[in-house]
Amino acid sequence: MNKKVLEEGSAIEIQFEKRGGFVPVIVQEVENMEILMQGWANELALQKTIELGKATFWSTSRDELWTKGLTSGDYLEIVEILTDCDQDVLLYKVKMMGKGACHTKNSEGTTRKSCFYRKIEDGQLTNLDQ
Repeated sequence: MNKKVLEEGSAIEIQFEKRGGFVPVIVQEVENMEILMQGWANELALQKTIELGKATFWSTSRDELWTKGLTSGDYLEIVEILTDCDQDVLLYKVKMMGKGACHTKNSEGTTRKSCFYRKIEDGQLTNLDQ
């Protein structure tokens, strides 16, 4: 692939082959730009995301396709899909259609909005939702 065409052209040439058939997907809430999660997509997951209008990923732990919210009801509605300059990372800008994007719950048993609920501080993890 010609680098100029990849970086400046209008052809969709997502570079799935760079990472064994997958690309990382960053999920960002469109209203406040908060990063909600990071997942993985293969060609099928991207195709389903476009078809359904809902964030769909490839689960590397379960080795299967999954649409976020199918079991929890916490769907991520696609507003926009972007790719980076090398077409090897995707950014899903979404509208949350439920309580949260993370599969974990806080100490009150509520689904966390974002998977990024801890920060590294002074050599340890600090929980931000307490």
